[in-house]
Amino acid sequence: MRRVLTLGATTLALMSGCGEEEGPPRAGGSTTIDDRTSLAFAQPAPNLSAEGIAFHRAGDAAFAAQFVPAPAPVNPGLGPLYNNNSCNGCHLRNGRGMPVMGPGPQRTQLLVRVSLPDGTPSHPNGAVPVPGLGTQIADQAVYGATPEASVVLSWEESGGTYADGTAYSLREPRIQITPSDGAPLSSGMLTSLRLPPPVFGLGLLEAVTDSTLRAMEDPSDRNKDGISGRLNIVWDTQAGALVPGRFGLKANSPSLLQQSADAYFNDMGVTSPLNPEPDGTYDLPRETLEAAVFYSQSLAVPARAALEDAEVQRGEELFRSLGCEHCHRETLETGMHAVAELAHQTIHPYTDLLLHDMGEGLADGRPDGAADGQEWRTAPLWGLGLTQTVLPYAGYLHDGRARTLEEAILWHGGEAERSRERFRKLSSPERAALVKFLGSL
Repeated sequence: MRRVLTLGATTLALMSGCGEEEGPPRAGGSTTIDDRTSLAFAQPAPNLSAEGIAFHRAGDAAFAAQFVPAPAPVNPGLGPLYNNNSCNGCHLRNGRGMPVMGPGPQRTQLLVRVSLPDGTPSHPNGAVPVPGLGTQIADQAVYGATPEASVVLSWEESGGTYADGTAYSLREPRIQITPSDGAPLSSGMLTSLRLPPPVFGLGLLEAVTDSTLRAMEDPSDRNKDGISGRLNIVWDTQAGALVPGRFGLKANSPSLLQQSADAYFNDMGVTSPLNPEPDGTYDLPRETLEAAVFYSQSLAVPARAALEDAEVQRGEELFRSLGCEHCHRETLETGMHAVAELAHQTIHPYTDLLLHDMGEGLADGRPDGAADGQEWRTAPLWGLGLTQTVLPYAGYLHDGRARTLEEAILWHGGEAERSRERFRKLSSPERAALVKFLGSL
């Protein structure tokens, strides 16, 4: 079936000009859709063949499946420990998750990764598990089991002012972890909060070649622009080797297949061929896992809005003059990909998929792969303006601390500190123009 899909899609790719842009920029190349509604992140790419659409629909069902404890006739395998019970449970309408935790109706969407600073990981560049907690706290459990711990989230507010005297407030998360067995937390335990990011456009990012990403690296800042950027180097479960990472908030996963399998396992306790039970069996059939992966690969990217708006155009000029584009790269080209609809597209994701030092304010202090405690992957900005349309009150940044785009910018530090300060010194109309541009993405 995959071969038929590939051949059909290749024809479509040739018909669409193989990435050559004519007219206004299309965010996702031929996968772009003109939809600015609350369902903008949930549409299939318009260049899929009929067979591709059918596979996408199968993946949509897999993504929406709510798991229950085994044995069960439908979707068995939840737990016994978990955070949520479906992909949709964290990626609401395929957008960002909510910074929420606990046993409420939304369950836990803001995850807590943990590890020890010293010890022996299960593989090179891996995290060192915490006794009793592993590498991610499971604060939910099926009937008859006990969660590993409870986690209480609170926020600490701090204030600041723009150069024109306008006041602003920022909030920072604080968590209290209480192991269920009453044992003390391991000395020196490292924690990192992770908010689920949007899932559309991921196939296009997977289709960007490693050589393209390597060409943007500048780990020793040879050009002296203050921006380094480097690939994360992570463990590939299938290859059994260290490879470049690009998915996840720290680029800590090398492929959508591994990212998806790890999410099933770590977030829901659902085993798969990549994360089987000790006896080699697993809950999730490979074809279901591959359908879920194809779903995230083949979601459409929403088109930009208000391209002719003068204030948006002014904001775009400011975005570039402030230096934001050094990391949030506007344009990338995709290479070959198993899903031919994704190949050879000119896309506008506003990311370089590289790790950057974001300063102490955003630091989690927890290494992940080759990423250190201050490094985060440049977040793609496409679709950013639809965040609140898709899910009102969704948070920004890796832990959802930013309630607005202004707050997200003001948290930038490290390599981005100079750009942040330039933003802070803008006039109120200039800040509004920049935010309006971001809202057009």
